[in-house]
Amino acid sequence: MSLQTRSFTFLVNPASGGGAAPDAVVPVARLLREAGSTVDVTYSPGPRAMGAIVTSAIERGDVVVSVGGDGMLSSLAGAVSTGGGTLAVLPAGRGNDFARMLGLPDAPDAQARLLLEGDVRRVDLLALTLPGAEPRLVAGSVYSGVDARASEIVDRAHWLPRKLQYPYAALRSLAAYQPGRYRVSVDGVEREYSAATVVVANSAYYGKGMKIAPSASVDDGILDVVVIEAASKLELMRSLPTVYDGAHVDRPEVTILTGRRVEIRGRARTPIPVGGDGEPLGHLPGLTDQPATVEVLPGALAVIA
Repeated sequence: MSLQTRSFTFLVNPASGGGAAPDAVVPVARLLREAGSTVDVTYSPGPRAMGAIVTSAIERGDVVVSVGGDGMLSSLAGAVSTGGGTLAVLPAGRGNDFARMLGLPDAPDAQARLLLEGDVRRVDLLALTLPGAEPRLVAGSVYSGVDARASEIVDRAHWLPRKLQYPYAALRSLAAYQPGRYRVSVDGVEREYSAATVVVANSAYYGKGMKIAPSASVDDGILDVVVIEAASKLELMRSLPTVYDGAHVDRPEVTILTGRRVEIRGRARTPIPVGGDGEPLGHLPGLTDQPATVEVLPGALAVIA
């Protein structure tokens, strides 16, 4: 794909960022058209129709541009990867954690220049399989427990200013959390924990800038598994600020594991929720059930970054 012939299909989630996504498109699309590129802009019509649009865009040779947050990006990454296309990201959501990991710019002129001239690199994806369900491809991380509950709270916290939504949700989820019993197998080695959360990370960031897995890399073919073992609610709340700079990994209740295939089971008073890139994905299977599996797909996605 030469620089002179790049064309683009923008897929916009109009609800992302409290409605900010449509406004983010206008200046970038204008700059691309002024540079001679063909630009098609479509507002997300729902998952089924979106798949057909992605397929058509790839067949035309377009770069598929995700305009929205991490959930929108993640929903497109699998389709673009499967179709053999190239993805680009115009961050316009509340978290934008995968864009943060890729080091993408915020200014429209820099965004347009990157789309026109940026290198295409290969990054890893995660494949989550819950028992009885089709695999779901995820870009940033899969998490279960207190952080999945926090993600659910964020979705209901639109009444708060954007910068307060994630801290509020984290504190609310910690205030109500009950530890779960987890069985975590990494590359065939099983361990058992009483824990608040287990995160399987491709990207270092989640939750609007929390550096949950500081050593994670999106192109090393390795999963970083972060286990935060059970502690008092007050202790977990006090330690929350350390997650923003990654210092939490030095705390005694935090275990970091690495591998290529992770199996997880869990039990708590209520089913343990599972999320990925800000989206609810289901619940963990019980301790005696078939496990949920997360596998790394090395270099599965071509992305402009």
